[in-house]
Amino acid sequence: MKLTIKVTPNSMQDLVKEAGVNSFGNRVLKVKTVASAQDGKANEALISILADYLKVKKSAIKITSGETARLKLVDVEEKVN
Repeated sequence: MKLTIKVTPNSMQDLVKEAGVNSFGNRVLKVKTVASAQDGKANEALISILADYLKVKKSAIKITSGETARLKLVDVEEKVN
């Protein structure tokens, strides 16, 4: 599953908010994190927050675009039963 994520670092709390679907059919989420955007801390926090929110392992989440930007494309391996 592909997600478009708008990340806000240095927030007061970790929070995920659904923001609809973009024109490519990707789910859009707004994620706030208390982590700073230095040394990849916000990206690490984003992966952890998304893993909890989507109930998948952290290893199932990969940032495919936007490593240093607030707007990111994320690929999530879906669970296979």
